[in-house]
Amino acid sequence: MKKTFLLMAAALMTLAACGNKQQNATTEVSIDENAPVVYVTRDITPESLVKIYQALGRKAEGRVAVKISTGESEKTGYLRPDFIKPLVDEVQGTIVECNTAYHGSRFYSEDHWKAIKERGFMDIAKVDIMDEEGDMQIPVQDTTHLKYNLVGTHMANYDFMINLAHYKGHQMGGFGGVLKNASIGVASRNGKAYIHSAGYTSDPEECWNHVDDQDGFVESMAAAAQAVHNYFDNGNKIIYIAVMNKMSIDCDCNANPQEPLIADYGIIASLDPVALDQAAYDIVSQIHNDEHNNTKPLLDRIEKQHGTHIMEWGEHIGLGSRNYKLVNID
Repeated sequence: MKKTFLLMAAALMTLAACGNKQQNATTEVSIDENAPVVYVTRDITPESLVKIYQALGRKAEGRVAVKISTGESEKTGYLRPDFIKPLVDEVQGTIVECNTAYHGSRFYSEDHWKAIKERGFMDIAKVDIMDEEGDMQIPVQDTTHLKYNLVGTHMANYDFMINLAHYKGHQMGGFGGVLKNASIGVASRNGKAYIHSAGYTSDPEECWNHVDDQDGFVESMAAAAQAVHNYFDNGNKIIYIAVMNKMSIDCDCNANPQEPLIADYGIIASLDPVALDQAAYDIVSQIHNDEHNNTKPLLDRIEKQHGTHIMEWGEHIGLGSRNYKLVNID
């Protein structure tokens, strides 16, 4: 099967070299007519976030969950309420989150609600901590490591999900995109422990003693992301958007992340989560390093943590494709 890396290089280098310049017409580069589309805009504004959602052509209907990260502290690059408000209003959505498996500002629901309120999310929309009343099992298609996926019981209250991720690095997974947001992000506190330990335990106090299987962890993330994808009508009622700004090598779960060394890039969106994360990685890989960009620390972290394996495994288990068709909507 043809892969994106060499065939998409010219298109990605063209986009990477554009800086903040807007294109006058839609640019489409295809490596495979059957490949999933990944839309891109270089404009990081609330209006462009709505525009790229609309470009996907899949209307969010029914009870809509908008999955974001509320961030471990104000220092992190989580997507701010004023930025996401027009999209949340457009779909009449509820912002959803889950508690963390590590002790911090979002481990207990009481503390998490405090953080949500302080960050201003309750001022713009309804908010739901999906595992506040416990968790439930949903089936996994790939049982290599996990026997099931553990998500908050409140996920049963939603018909459609918008996976709205902030693309950045991650201390354990190498990077955090839509696949991480669908797996660790949607998992309950116990589910996060189960994924991190590659199926060893769902006890968040014990799991950190069992995180030595890096590929098993990455493969478990892909399996959990697929479980969430399949839960929403076999992927027909879920969409994926990633905002490529404030790209620190550290995740928004790190209360004191390193300063970003890469200039803000844009927003990308797709119906295929594997294609989207692959495109984001390819875009970062093709950015020209200069006084505004130093991609090496992030790419080194991804390589060290074998982060690209999540796309490889996601394709292997049938979650999506690493081939994609890049369409610029500017």
